[in-house]
Amino acid sequence: MEPKAGAGESKSKVENDLGRAGTAVKEGVVRSLKGLNEIEADIVSLVRNTVANSLKLTSDAAGMSLGLATEVVKGAIKATEEVGTGLILSTKSVTKGIIMGVGDVGGDVVSVASQTVKGAVKGAAEVGADVSMVARRAVDGAIEAGKEVGVNAEEMAKVAVAAAVEGAGTIGATAVKAVKEMLIGVAEGLRGVVGVLLPSKPAAPAAGARPKEAATPDPKKPSPAQQRRRSKE
Repeated sequence: MEPKAGAGESKSKVENDLGRAGTAVKEGVVRSLKGLNEIEADIVSLVRNTVANSLKLTSDAAGMSLGLATEVVKGAIKATEEVGTGLILSTKSVTKGIIMGVGDVGGDVVSVASQTVKGAVKGAAEVGADVSMVARRAVDGAIEAGKEVGVNAEEMAKVAVAAAVEGAGTIGATAVKAVKEMLIGVAEGLRGVVGVLLPSKPAAPAAGARPKEAATPDPKKPSPAQQRRRSKE
């Protein structure tokens, strides 16, 4: 008959088991994250090439780019509806791919970014997705794409955030509030972007300036009533 393991040995075995479980989870998450990165890169490449190739076939790339961006966003949303998931994951990559594709043919990337972000927010509401999360992913995608195509980060962030808020405005006040709260993190450190999210405050008086005082009536000047009486005399 084998001797029973002592309390110390049992505790050590449990700790070893927990350690192996933690390692297994860590390795699994790493593999999953690597897979997600590859999936996102594939989506960016697919959308970018599709948009660029489509615009190359038209003589009016500037005019077509906004309409094409809208259709690509719709296509991506329909794809996630069929699969049943993936809208939040794919939104950033789709947004980034659209803007970079338009940039490849020399199109107006800022206008397209605005159109794309608005379309993503509205589309999220139509399929019952988390509007604020989709807005954040779309804005992140626009900012990343802006860096790739050489657009000033603050300018792109300001345009994208304004578009997200505008898109949420077509849904309702609750959506606007949720989107603004979600995007505050994007605005940190970017003064121009903060102004889009927060209500403007009245300008403070200059240091040392005295408040204006009410004009004191001139005692020598007759009042309007006195002037009327004199005119009747």
